[in-house]
Amino acid sequence: MTKTLTIATFLTAMISGGAALASDDCYEPMANWQPRGAVADFAMDAGWLVHRIKIDDGCYEIQAVDAEGRQIEITLNPATLEILDFEYEDHHDDDDQSHGSSHDGEGDTHD
Repeated sequence: MTKTLTIATFLTAMISGGAALASDDCYEPMANWQPRGAVADFAMDAGWLVHRIKIDDGCYEIQAVDAEGRQIEITLNPATLEILDFEYEDHHDDDDQSHGSSHDGEGDTHD
């Protein structure tokens, strides 16, 4: 009985933990959201040329070009404007490059 209970507890923890890790959605109440203008100001202050600001899975998503001319996609918490995800869009061949916000660009070569 104890072995069955331990296995059931482990499986429940894995399922609930896995679901939390797999989610990249935002769950902020709309009353707490920063206005779209604040998102545009945030992007401008970062030096990004914004192509689009949209809402995706409850988060703000910015499609822009950075100061180096790279296509970027940034996901922000709508209440705090904290960067949740930062990707460089690479459209060369079938190579889909996604990099975290700490990416320094070293070693990147594009023909």
